[in-house]
Amino acid sequence: MAAPVLREIVRQHAEMAAFLWTVYDHHLLYPEENPDMDEVRVARLIERLEAHLDGLRVAGEAGREIAKERYAEYPEPGELFVLRMLSAAGSLRIVDLDPEKVRAWISANRHVS
Repeated sequence: MAAPVLREIVRQHAEMAAFLWTVYDHHLLYPEENPDMDEVRVARLIERLEAHLDGLRVAGEAGREIAKERYAEYPEPGELFVLRMLSAAGSLRIVDLDPEKVRAWISANRHVS
């Protein structure tokens, strides 16, 4: 029997993954704004992002549902990135996105196999 899913914890994984991707993306766009973000800190940021995504993946369908709920409530690029990372088939299409969200879609597509 599978362990019960703690929806509040899974929701926190979704929120943190979206936030951390936003921090990462901002650093890529404007590295001069945070000169203290060296390779070690970027690597740690990516590790934390992956850990939160793993938490969502372990939750299975509940993780995908919560990511969809978060995107429905907050249709921001970070939430889109998380949703896309959890969507193997990808029910969203890039033509449905506003230009500010295209970066999140492309970024996630690079990681989805």
